[in-house]
Amino acid sequence: MLLAAFSDIHGNNHALEAVLDDIGRHGPDRIVCLGDLVGYGAFPNEVIDRVRADGIPTLVGNYDDGVGFDRDECGCAYTDPDDIARGDRSLRWTQQTVTHDNKAWLRALPRELRFDLDGHHLLCVHGSPRRINEYLREDRPERSLRRMFADIDADIVLCGHTHLPYHRQIDGIHLINTGTTGRPRDGDTRVGYALITIGDHIRAEFPRIEYDFEAAARAIEATDLPREFATTLRTGRY
Repeated sequence: MLLAAFSDIHGNNHALEAVLDDIGRHGPDRIVCLGDLVGYGAFPNEVIDRVRADGIPTLVGNYDDGVGFDRDECGCAYTDPDDIARGDRSLRWTQQTVTHDNKAWLRALPRELRFDLDGHHLLCVHGSPRRINEYLREDRPERSLRRMFADIDADIVLCGHTHLPYHRQIDGIHLINTGTTGRPRDGDTRVGYALITIGDHIRAEFPRIEYDFEAAARAIEATDLPREFATTLRTGRY
């Protein structure tokens, strides 16, 4: 069985279209989206509309929650005052831009998805099994993950939120982070997703896809979003 999983599009419709085109070439048996469709990018409604139109099972991300419920913050855990100011500006712009219908759709999204593929139990979350905005980074100590996974009843855990892809194994449980489909942070402007082969062995690949990041950056600059978000797309860093 072949599973495609993507996450953290963040209003980057140019990137989403490129990634979905690449996913289509592989013909996966199943596709899932782990959330954070909106925020930072200039096309939140277009991203939501495409995912809705394709009927892709989708989780709510922390940014989706902040926009859908018109919360005071996005759960991004900023500490630097400049980051906080930019984050607040981005959240307000996105809340004002997303339609009422799309906000209602975001509010109705689940916080986890569970399903079986080829005898394996999968748990899909945005941040972690505990919190929607908890960062499960690749260097998380194994003892911490063992405690977290003690009673999850899954042997494959898919997550996003960190924007950095990886595949780890902890006591027979595969932890796979999909990376980001819209906002790279590793110095590579290409966007990506996870392509997971599920059978006797579990194999995760992380394709990186070229797209028109310059058009996406210029679209940000044409809005009231912070211009630093355009620089992020041009450099792959923030």
